[in-house]
Amino acid sequence: MSYKIEVNGNPHLVDVDGDTPLLWVLRDVLGMTGTKFGCGIAQCGACTVHIDGVATRSCITSVDSLGKSKVTTIEAIGNTPAGAKIQKAWLDHEVVQCGYCQSGQIMSASALLASNPHPSNADIDNAMSGNICRCGTYVRIREAINLAAQTNEKRG
Repeated sequence: MSYKIEVNGNPHLVDVDGDTPLLWVLRDVLGMTGTKFGCGIAQCGACTVHIDGVATRSCITSVDSLGKSKVTTIEAIGNTPAGAKIQKAWLDHEVVQCGYCQSGQIMSASALLASNPHPSNADIDNAMSGNICRCGTYVRIREAINLAAQTNEKRG
């Protein structure tokens, strides 16, 4: 069956079964490989995308559940104010080690900052708790999110 989905502001017509996970539509059908497969059961966060601005695990989100929702992936998150701040802070704090989980980490952090421009450390820990980093860069991740939030304070 064909589904019309909006990804990163662009409409796409995809011919897949309705229960196909969004992750595989993005990677295999649309060729957008920034979103990673980690566990397939929504436990690691590597596949995180935004659906209507909410951090969502694409490995368990079926394409037929999207309806008219707007999907944003790591490829376009830098075009959003929160995403641009998070990406800059990630670079400034040299967060990335192996990098495999980082697209999901950035997507979760961007959703947090967009909904809560001044998160506490507890807010950060809660929002990021579903994202696993095998390299253990959690301290740098929190520092980068705090840096991005300070950027919000300076600009109002």
